[in-house]
Formats: sequence, structure tokens, C-alpha cells
Amino acid sequence: MTTPTIVLVGHGMVGQRFLEALADRGVTERARIVVLCEEPRPAYDRVQLTSYFSGKTPDDLSMVEAGFMERHGIELYVGDPAEAIDREARTVTARSGRVVAYDTLVLATGSYPFVPPVPGKDAQGCFVYRTIEDLLAIEEYAKTATTGAVVGGGLLGLEAAGALKGLGLDTHVVEFAPRLMPVQVDEGGGAALLRTIEKMGLTVHTGTGTQEVVTADGAVTGMRLSDGSELATDMVVFSAGVRPRDQLARDCGLEVGERGGIAVDELCRTSDPAVFAIGECALASDGRVYGLVAPGYEMAQTAAAAIADEEAGDGFTGADMSTKLKLLGVDVASFGDAHGTAEGCLDVVYSDSRAGVYKKLVVSADGVLLGGVLVGDAEQYGLLRPLTGTVPPVSPEQLVLPAGAGAPVALGPSALPDDAVICSCHNVTKHEIGRCTSLPEVKRCTKAGTGCGSCVKVIEKLLPAPADQGLCGCFSYTRSELYEIARTLRLTSFAALLDSHGREEARGGEGCEVCKPTVGSILASLNNGYILDGEQASLQDTNDHFLANLQRNGSYSVVPRIPGGEITPDKLIVIGEVARDFGLYTKITGGQRIDLFGARVDQLPSIWTRLVDAGFESGHAYGKALRTVKSCVGQTWCRYGVQDSVQMAIRLELRYRGLRAPHKLKSAVSGCARECAEAQSKDFGIIATANGWNLYVGGNGGATPRHADLLAQDLSDAELVRLIDRFLMFYIRTADRLERTSTWLERLEGGLDHLRDVVVHDSLGLCDELEALMAAHVADYRDEWAQTLDDPERLRRFVSFVNAPGAPDPSVRFVPERDQIKPDLTILTIGTLEGATSR
Repeated sequence: MTTPTIVLVGHGMVGQRFLEALADRGVTERARIVVLCEEPRPAYDRVQLTSYFSGKTPDDLSMVEAGFMERHGIELYVGDPAEAIDREARTVTARSGRVVAYDTLVLATGSYPFVPPVPGKDAQGCFVYRTIEDLLAIEEYAKTATTGAVVGGGLLGLEAAGALKGLGLDTHVVEFAPRLMPVQVDEGGGAALLRTIEKMGLTVHTGTGTQEVVTADGAVTGMRLSDGSELATDMVVFSAGVRPRDQLARDCGLEVGERGGIAVDELCRTSDPAVFAIGECALASDGRVYGLVAPGYEMAQTAAAAIADEEAGDGFTGADMSTKLKLLGVDVASFGDAHGTAEGCLDVVYSDSRAGVYKKLVVSADGVLLGGVLVGDAEQYGLLRPLTGTVPPVSPEQLVLPAGAGAPVALGPSALPDDAVICSCHNVTKHEIGRCTSLPEVKRCTKAGTGCGSCVKVIEKLLPAPADQGLCGCFSYTRSELYEIARTLRLTSFAALLDSHGREEARGGEGCEVCKPTVGSILASLNNGYILDGEQASLQDTNDHFLANLQRNGSYSVVPRIPGGEITPDKLIVIGEVARDFGLYTKITGGQRIDLFGARVDQLPSIWTRLVDAGFESGHAYGKALRTVKSCVGQTWCRYGVQDSVQMAIRLELRYRGLRAPHKLKSAVSGCARECAEAQSKDFGIIATANGWNLYVGGNGGATPRHADLLAQDLSDAELVRLIDRFLMFYIRTADRLERTSTWLERLEGGLDHLRDVVVHDSLGLCDELEALMAAHVADYRDEWAQTLDDPERLRRFVSFVNAPGAPDPSVRFVPERDQIKPDLTILTIGTLEGATSR
């Protein structure tokens, strides 16, 4: 028996979902699978395409799990699209000349951007917004442009506009319809969206079309609109809708719709029983071409079931067109009969033009929820969409009124029926989610929450309540709760906090290795006192205990602060002399400073005396605190620089030096979009634009790398510092112990959107308090090593052996571990001194 061959033409999101569905059904074990992909890379998340401009890489957007193709024996050919189908011979010919015979052919060719047939549309500076390659081309061209215009005010059009604005261009949106997003929102929702977007600095032209792209020497110089007005612009991005890519089907004689799309039946089978079509290229049996990912996924599942000879139920007969998006930072959602086309339907509307919030629910005369539009606040979308077609348990008015505005009842996920579809991307019900106990388990077992992500909040509320979240056996409170207790009650000692708020059995005790350093960090964050005075000293770990990093051989490292990497020749000479005189190994770090390795505990005061006298201070390489603010050379030296990144890096490092936090903090400032300082891998990173600074937060270049997210853009110096103050203090206030900003941001309920609401829009009314806390830190900062050297009592701790103070004991010999070709570290050899104990 010969092995059947299944050929998939196209490898986008829907194509990859089809392959996963085949694998789930065991088809990949009994059939040869060949994939012909036009793009130069495997499937990626096109829904999140714009996140590339917020720091995501093409690899970050990939939808193919590492090793998936190899594990299932799938042959993937990227950059080699199908160019001809011979249905009689059952072969597909690729651009490379490769001919593949098939038993079953699946077309997942997607759609292509529609470009209006206007003069000048092919000029240099005209782009479409569809693939990663499109984005790369736009990004490159924008470096020489000042103004950009987007033709189309729909979903992708507004995302493209946000991208152009993020690239530093004055941005215009031209929409032929009388409002933005005419398919998804009604007149009221469009008006609310327009007001909010115009406040962001974008110029919107509605009710007018593009008549001509004006050019000079073959390049774009402007646009002529149908209302007679003209618009000066350097580049034009067309995002005026898409059309199904059905040319392959037409060429081989498959049936297509009058307005395009490969005609398929309920099983997604075309007019040729051996050929299937799924996704945006397919014209479903209900006569519609679906341009959303969720219907495409459903088609993929249906086709895979049919090919595997499984029962496909009713097949694909139509799909929910509900959508929830965040466009330019604005929540927009629509579901069900959003435009109220049902006979006799009624509207329930809440509108707050000041806040940019518009909510409309469409209900029948007998109270059935038919659909709705949400702009500016789509928090309830995850609950409202599954209730569509039912009579909600509370009145419609209570569903649209905001908290505190007369809505007495909060509608929770418990109100949803078990068969309510929570994740429309993967068609997962409340009942299926209820079988799981954690969000990772839900994602792994059902794939819910791995699509557009709009269902995650509802999923989390459906899961069992977490177990005791207390910090440790000594405290039933979390770190953030202990921070609030200590701040509010102005507690200044661990003992006071343990005795007043510790677990009953722990009160009067000494704490544990978990809570002691955690509370020590909290107290240091709040009080800014010398961390080794009194009780505080007993709370510190080994590094903080000696204000130096313990190395693997028992020696310590010394790291002077060098803000922005800027240093004078005289200071360089001092570092060199100290390293030479104390026999220290020196290393220039990735954070633009110099580490000195191999110092004994008893040598630390002598070393720091010379460094402090030369003007250095502690670099805090040992603390859960700010490490460095890295920078490129910036505008002063670099021909690409648009801002003085060095001075900004120095300003920030001097402002946040010594700031104690749940984990270490790293930062960087890049002087232009070329990003030489690698700011997007830092806890907070800054990238210069022609109009100011873009602030990125939540990055991490460590064991689990994460690109930072764009929090705000085109900030002035003062705005930048103010937002970083708020961000850092909110992180310190709410993060868990030993939690980097990257992990904290991913765990934070509401994620980046919530963070932006808090620190940019002051939604919780905390910003004045956060700024005051940072101001207190800046005012009270004192260099720890300078304080240590001024106090003989504090210096007494710096001895190699607690029972041998003073000069090193002659019976203890420090031996070089390796020669000068490699780092000259030392190992500690303990002699015969009876009772000697090593630190």
C-alpha cells in the first residue's frame, strides 16, 4: 500500500493550524505532508504583526513550535510558492520547478491587499501592510520620510497608522466611509474612536477617497483626495481591504465565486473532491469569505477531520465574526448583530466622550442579547460575547454602566452556561476550561488563550482560586501586600513587621531565608537608610553583607559606578593602579563599566578608599538594585544619532542609583532607531526619536529573553523621567520577591494595557504618590561605601576570619588559581590555625 501525499499550498496561520490538526489526528504518521510556502519564513502570527514595531522579532511572532516539522516528518519549502496545479495529473508545480504529486491538495493561500487603481499607486514610497517583508520595507523607507498617509481606516489601516507614528512620522488616515472601522463599529463608536485617535496626534480624513498619488522623480510627494483637498506626504501605505487569493484555483478550473473566493462545501471541499480550500481564500457554503483567524481555524479543523475520515459534525457552515482588538492603545470590540439589523431590536447605549468610552448593546424586545459595540472599554467583551443569543441574568443597563456609575451587580463568568464558547479562536467552551486547574494547562490542553488573547481574563476567572499565596511560612501576605503594610504603617524593622503581621506561629521568631532578604529589600526601598546598620545587617544576603559580589572561589569583585560608560583618563588610571596594586583581574562588562575580581574581604575597605577618593561610588553590582544604564555614543558622535543618549543615560543612572527593588534592574538608552545600546532587552529601555524618546519596559536579556514593550512614545525629557519614576515605583510596590520586571509584567493582570493605564493615565490615582516615593529616594541617596569608610564600627565586619581580625593571618596563603593568560583569580588555602573559620 502506497503512502498518500497531502500537499498544503500556503503556510500562514490557518495553514499551520491545519498541520497541527492533522498531527492531532495521527494523519502525519500515515501520510507524506508537503508544504509550499511563498514567504521566506514559516507561519507567523499575522494578527500581532504590528508588534514588530514594539520590539518583537520575526522569531517572536513564529507560530511553529520548535521541532514541530521534524517531529511529524513534514516537508516545508519556504520561499517556493505553488505556481500551477494540474488536476488531471494531480500535481503541483512550484516556482523552483519542483513538481509534487498529491492525493489530497489543500489550498490555504490567504488573501492579498487591495490597492485602489489610482494614478501613482506604484511610485517609490507606496507600500502595502500585509507581511513582515512589508514592515521591513516600511521601516527602512521611513528613515528618510517625515510624513506618512494610510489609505484605509479599518483594522489594519489603524494598525499601520500606529506603526508610522511610532516610526516618528506625522501620520494621516484617509477613509472613504464616513467613520473609522465602518465594518465593526457604528456611528457612535466611530465618533468615540475618532476623538481618541485625534488626541494621539493623528490626522483623520473620513468621507473622502484617494484620487491620485502625486509623485516627483518617481517618488511620492503627496496625495490628491476626492474632496478636492491635497495632502503633502512622503509615503503612502495602502490598507483598503483584502481580496481572496484564488488565482491558482481559477487557472486550474476550480469553481470560484462571482466576487472571488474558492467555492467550498461544508467540509471545505472544492468542486474537485481531491482539493480543499481553507481560510481567507475560501468562499464558504454560506456565501461569505471570512477574513478573521477564528473562522480560518475552524475551517482547518473541518478539513483535517474530513481528510482523516473523521466525523466532522455539521462541518463549516458559518462563523462568529466577533472581534476584540487594541488599536493605537484603544480597546475596540464588536460582536453579534453589532449594527442592529434585526427587526424590532433595541439599543442600550452608554457614552462618555470625555473618557473616549462608548458602549452599545443590541437587544431584542424580549431581552435577548443580540450583539454590541465597545470602544474605549472592552473589559466585558469576554463575558458578553458568550451570552449573545441568551437573556443575560442582569439588565442590559447594568452591563454597560461602568463601576461606580449605578451598576449594582457585577456579572461574572459563573453566569455563563457550560456550553458558552470562551475562546472563539479555538472554539473552546467553559466546560472544557473547567477541566483544567491553571492557565498554562488550559493553553496546553485546549489551546484557548493562544490566539488573539482576548479570552485570557475570563479564563483566569473560571479557574480555581489559587492556594495560599503567602510569601513563606512566616507571612500569609504576598511581597506586594507586605510592602503596602510597611509603607502605610511606616514600619522600619523586620521584627516589628513579623510581630504585627506574621503568622501566629512565626511571631517572636527570627524569620526565614525567604522573608528576611525580601523584607530587607522592602525596608531599603522605603527608608533609604544604610542597609548594614542594626537589624538590617542580619537581613542581607552574602553580597549585600559585604557590599561586594561573592565569586565562586571565595573572593569578591569590586565594581565602581561609571554612569553612561563615560569616564575620564584620570579615573581610568586609578582603576588600573588599584587593579595592579591589589593583583585584581579586570574585565570590561557588557554594561559599560569595569569589574575588578579577586579581592579578599579585608582588602575591600582599602580598595574602596582609593576609589572613593578618586570620585567613584558603589556600582551596586551586588544588590537587587539598579545596575547600569547602558548607552551608545548618541548624537554627539554618531552620524545617525537624533538625541544625546549619553547624557540621558548618565542622568537616569544617577537618579536611580541605589534604588532597591525585588530584583536587579538594567536599563539602556539608544540614540536612534538603530538600537546600538540594545534598549529593548532591558527592564526599562529608551530609544531616541526625532520627536523625543520612546520608553520600553519589561525586557530581559537573561535566561528567558523577552523583548520590552512600548509603553509611551515621543516623550520629552521631563515626561520620560516622570514615567520611569512611576513605572519603577509601581513595580517595586507590586512585584513578587525575586521577580524581574519581565515576569512581573506578564503576570500583571491586564498586562501592558493596565500598566499604561496606571502610570500614564493615572487610572488608580497613584501617580503623585509614586513620584513622591521616587523623589524621596533621590533626595536621600547616599553612597554605601562612602558611608562605610566614614565609620570605624561599620568597617569592623570586613575581615577574612571572624576570630582573626586585623592583618591577614600568616598561616593562611592565597594562591593564584591560573596564570595571567586566563583570569587571575585566587583560591583560599586555609592553614593550620586551629579554629579558623572562613567567611
